[in-house]
Amino acid sequence: MKRILVIRLGALGDFVLTFGPFAAIRASWPDAHIVLLTTPPFAELAQMSPWFDEVRVETRASWLNIAALLRLRRALRGFDFVYDLQTSKRTNRYFWLAGKPNWSGTARGSSNPHANPGRNHMHSIERQREQLQMGGVRHFPVPDLSWLVAAPIPFDLPARFALLVPGTSPHHLAKRWPLRHFADLAVMAEKSGLMPVVVGSRGERPLAVRIQESAKSTLDLTGKTSIAQLAAIAARAELTVGGDTGPVHLAAAVGCDTLALFSGASDPKLAAPRTPTGHWGRILREKDLANLSVAKVAAELGLQPT
Repeated sequence: MKRILVIRLGALGDFVLTFGPFAAIRASWPDAHIVLLTTPPFAELAQMSPWFDEVRVETRASWLNIAALLRLRRALRGFDFVYDLQTSKRTNRYFWLAGKPNWSGTARGSSNPHANPGRNHMHSIERQREQLQMGGVRHFPVPDLSWLVAAPIPFDLPARFALLVPGTSPHHLAKRWPLRHFADLAVMAEKSGLMPVVVGSRGERPLAVRIQESAKSTLDLTGKTSIAQLAAIAARAELTVGGDTGPVHLAAAVGCDTLALFSGASDPKLAAPRTPTGHWGRILREKDLANLSVAKVAAELGLQPT
């Protein structure tokens, strides 16, 4: 039995944009033992998926941490082929630690390099697809996410609701639309018959509380959902709106009508939310999101102004 390793770390949005490549690798190696190397936040989700037989965790410890380095070396060894979908600054060291096996990626000396000098100017979906083609993958099925949207939801949800994602990574605050705008948008959603449902990490609960002060019916689910539960909730929402952040990518992946708000801090041509079929979701972009009006967002969503 062939042993295949897939490397994908990154943030939630990056992980979601790799669902297609995951499915393509499984379709290309139906009888292989496929292992995913990922970070702790995505291990449970990966184990639920139909794409991997085993999941190994990389903590991205310092290269000076000898014990962690030896564990990583063991995790990378013993494979017939490796698809490095992370292709980060750590790539060359991964390749070396793995013993330089057959390798798809950007590591120096790899057997199947992604030899396109313009790869950094491609959207993640097209970039990874081209890389896999150069690595011998020919079949790219649309990933079946029925296992994801079927995750049980331990909350009572209304018949009609809008998913609001006011937070982003604390390292990328320029990607946040002003909280006061989200509060005003929540009021408009209420008046349109949609209950506002706020999602995000536990640390973003103060954002939900502020929105609740304006829109009393708002349901706060910050810090209360797993990734799979969030996907199942998004699949039932009428719309999702938020910045360039993981939950918005997840909502697009499960077919929710999404509106992603981009600032000058990121380029939608490279990282916009996409559906599993490659369809682009709706996007509004303003260099400084403080200048993106509530009226413009509401109009895009078909909500009535207050």
